[in-house]
Amino acid sequence: MPINIPIALTWLRIALIPLIVVLFYLPDWLVDENTRGLLASITFIVAALTDWFDGWLARRWNQTSSFGAFLDPVADKLMVGAALLVLLDLGRVGVAIALVIIGREIAISALREWMAQIGASASVAVSWLGKFKTAAQMVAIPCLLYAQPLFGINTLLLGEVLIIVAAILTVWSMCYYLKRAWPAIRERA
Repeated sequence: MPINIPIALTWLRIALIPLIVVLFYLPDWLVDENTRGLLASITFIVAALTDWFDGWLARRWNQTSSFGAFLDPVADKLMVGAALLVLLDLGRVGVAIALVIIGREIAISALREWMAQIGASASVAVSWLGKFKTAAQMVAIPCLLYAQPLFGINTLLLGEVLIIVAAILTVWSMCYYLKRAWPAIRERA
């Protein structure tokens, strides 16, 4: 397994996931609710920034690897899935939205793996639609984790709107990827 700074950042992102979860289950005498939300939001934002930064560094320093290409999306899905489960437990996100987002991630990951095995991975490469979905999620989740007014902005409401947008983009992007993969699926079926 290659170790370089981009991969180390991806491992850092994975290591931050339990911290985001644990923050919400610390006793009230140790950390109040507002501080929990703030710390969880900051931790999530740091983790999300490592997602962008590790890819940028890997390309800039020519340190891309098949292991990094595997680990990066796994870290993203673990991070989003864990945050959505916390938000579900807190009642800040609905079951349907969590299922749509997590279910799509599993389905598209499996589709990409299968398409890679048959040599057709280019047809399900990340699209602009997937990037918009990810951006909506990465802004919605810290807003929902924080859930307090910030500079006059109702972050809970903003997060609720953006997570609905993310869920819509999730379904749209899944349909887009399935449509692109359909010829290969039909041919192999």
